[in-house]
Amino acid sequence: MSRERLYLFDTTLRDGAQTNGVDFSLHDKRLIADMLDELGIDYVEGGYPGANPTDTEFFATKSPLTNATFTAFGMTRRPGRSASNDPGLALLLEAKADAICFVAKASAYQVRVALETTNEENLASIRDSVSAAKAAGREVLLDCEHFFDGYKEDASFALACAKAAYDAGARWVVLCDTNGGAMPHEISEIVGEVVKIIPGSHVGIHAHNDTEQAVANSLAAVRAGARQIQGTLNGLGERCGNANLCSLIPTLRLKPEFADAFEIGVSAEKMATLMRVSRTLDDMLNRAPNRHAPYVGESAFVTKTGIHASAVMKDPHTYEHVAPEAVGNHRKVLVSDQAGRSNVIAELERAGIPFSKADPKLARLVEEMKEREAAGYAYESANASFDLLARRTLGKVPEYFRVEQFDVNTEQRYNSNGQRVTVAMAVVKVEVAGEILISAAEGNGPVNALDVALRKDLGKYQKYIDGLKLIDYRVRILNGGTEAVTRVLIESEDELGERWTTVGVSPNIIDASFQALMDSVVYKLVKSNAPA
Repeated sequence: MSRERLYLFDTTLRDGAQTNGVDFSLHDKRLIADMLDELGIDYVEGGYPGANPTDTEFFATKSPLTNATFTAFGMTRRPGRSASNDPGLALLLEAKADAICFVAKASAYQVRVALETTNEENLASIRDSVSAAKAAGREVLLDCEHFFDGYKEDASFALACAKAAYDAGARWVVLCDTNGGAMPHEISEIVGEVVKIIPGSHVGIHAHNDTEQAVANSLAAVRAGARQIQGTLNGLGERCGNANLCSLIPTLRLKPEFADAFEIGVSAEKMATLMRVSRTLDDMLNRAPNRHAPYVGESAFVTKTGIHASAVMKDPHTYEHVAPEAVGNHRKVLVSDQAGRSNVIAELERAGIPFSKADPKLARLVEEMKEREAAGYAYESANASFDLLARRTLGKVPEYFRVEQFDVNTEQRYNSNGQRVTVAMAVVKVEVAGEILISAAEGNGPVNALDVALRKDLGKYQKYIDGLKLIDYRVRILNGGTEAVTRVLIESEDELGERWTTVGVSPNIIDASFQALMDSVVYKLVKSNAPA
């Protein structure tokens, strides 16, 4: 039996940006959009052109997305204006987007109180805006804001708003639980009524998480006939967040009720990167990942001591509802040193590092991992540093070079234009094959100066690192006070576009940064099979 297509719409970069403490840069938006595109998301809502300079610039050029439909968000024409004389609508039509997602009130109360206009004018605004975008050759969506509350107040008007958008040519009419207070049975009943007048293949759901039921409400809408789900990575969103795509995607692919009936754009292969995608977003936002998050949390497949652990070691299905590898996670059994050994062996196998289970150095690696993670090292987020730690402990990393000394100075001075500037200078002294090499470099900060100086001259190894570049730098304070310990994560990229992450931990941020920089350079040499 053929499966129906179910579409996923991501609004991390728009609704997720409403999260308290979240502020995406233009660079962040581009990286996240690319990540969503590669994951297999059908629609990526990039933001609200005209609302702020970042979003306006994001839509100033055509998106390079190859799979997802790049979508701009904005309001329908304002009451009292024509579609051709509304500056906000004009900005939306000028945006280099494949689709436009309008938002319009679908509640008579909201129209009267928030917009201070009439029901008839609200309906006309929906029709005019959708028609204008269709005439401009865009795919059109309409978010029916406050739809479920509006339906409970005045069902005929809420339905009229949805029908106006559909009749005017909207590809998707999205029903929004804007205040997040609807219950799953209400979502199911109301969506069931909507699909009697609008085909379910044109109906979407946008659920907020104010009662911790956004995922449940989204699934209830699908059961009732909706065929698009809107959500965000890690459930970002204003107040309590939005429906979490990191929970929805595995449920849709792995639970027979949905997997047997529906096909989504995220393949099994791409779903296996979901934990990495989730962690990447948290790292970009400098947030601690939710270790108890379903599917992708660090504790999602952890069993600690007792009969549960005993059963899992015999057969994982005893206490696991899905295979952790399906979402890029992995099993941990926290029960004795033997379990720690099993976890490290699994990591070594995943990294493709050759080893012998009889090697006594394996026990030393287990202890080293425990000590370092207790000190703040995060090897879950630093694949390259784990690789090097394992290889070093097992005795398989050459000492390509030795850093004899490094020094970093930061000073304020006046430049040639008379402007007061802060400049950092680093000097690094290394020994390579018995030769002492000293390099100095300036940077826009101490870490940048160190990075440039370290990679400026490594003698016979220079050709192996010429294509190496630092692309991201993240700092996390692990405890408070003046004696705080700092964790630094550095993401690097080589000439082939391959990326890896390294970690450093120290009370001194420069020392932590240098640890991560060193690991990045050495990892590149190992990966390039540089001769010892």
